[in-house]
Amino acid sequence: MENKRKKRNVTLQLAFLAFLVIGTVLIIKHQHSMPFQHNKGTVFGTFYSVTYQSDENLQKEIEAELKKVDDALSMFNDKSIISKVNRNEKTELNEMFMQVVELAMKVSEETDGAFDITVAPLVNAWGFGFKSGTQPTPQAIDSLKALVGYKKITLDTRRKTISKKDPRIMLDCSAIAKGYGSDVIGAFLKRRGIENYMVEIGGEVVTHGINEKRVPWRIGVVKPTEDSLATDNELQTVINVADKAMATSGNYRNFYYKGGKKYAHTIDPKTGAPVQHSLLSATVLADNCATADAYATSFMVMGIERAKAVLERHPELMAYFIYSDDNGENAVWYSPTMKENITE
Repeated sequence: MENKRKKRNVTLQLAFLAFLVIGTVLIIKHQHSMPFQHNKGTVFGTFYSVTYQSDENLQKEIEAELKKVDDALSMFNDKSIISKVNRNEKTELNEMFMQVVELAMKVSEETDGAFDITVAPLVNAWGFGFKSGTQPTPQAIDSLKALVGYKKITLDTRRKTISKKDPRIMLDCSAIAKGYGSDVIGAFLKRRGIENYMVEIGGEVVTHGINEKRVPWRIGVVKPTEDSLATDNELQTVINVADKAMATSGNYRNFYYKGGKKYAHTIDPKTGAPVQHSLLSATVLADNCATADAYATSFMVMGIERAKAVLERHPELMAYFIYSDDNGENAVWYSPTMKENITE
């Protein structure tokens, strides 16, 4: 009787093991045969691209998620929360808006104000925002600087309100919203049980798992050239972005010439003028894209030496800098932890 019981137990165990093996094989086979979806469109005044492994095309759901971000943070949307805040209309803030502003304030503190979501009046004055015209005078710059400074706004997350020391202060989250939008879509795909995906909004990227070739996601960093039409996409390097977020900021495509002088689109909130230093492009890898986006912009304001000091305090960040050396040639510096992510 005892032997029969043992044999039955062994038989059940073997049957269960066979079930697990067969189930695992079927799951792996399904994963290999499951297609990758490719969705593209426009958002925040730029383009988005989402690639993910799924039997179902989720573009409508993805665009619904992007609309939530647009409704909170887009200055191109007259009905967005940020537009209402800029018009000093009474409005209740939502979680998306507050999360982004909180992160922006944190990065501002960590970069000594190099990152500042109140810099919009200066950006507009120099012709890179919604307005353009003659070069601003020193007196005009000084007047606008009075309206710039992240410490001049106060966020109350309990009451879901934001206050400004001067009603003319404007918020502009364009240097963090694209990264945040990529994070939102990545989180949405993960909630849907999708393991393999890449989300890209205006060059800001979030990845997870593997790509269609069954290898980790690899993202190119474009070589800096004066190409305002973005037709030259020669790569400087390719970076392995496995389960990370990546953002790149640069001055080589958004600039203009006036009076024979080149003006870059990155404005230093402290000087009130376009930055003047050797850093051409800053690529940052972080755990989330909003953080990578904000620091990439910060480093373009700070220049390479000040950026290195920030990186020493934040070992969780990885950076790849392209700069102009003393001979005017492009040169590269990257944080030691970035080395293993550079594939070519």
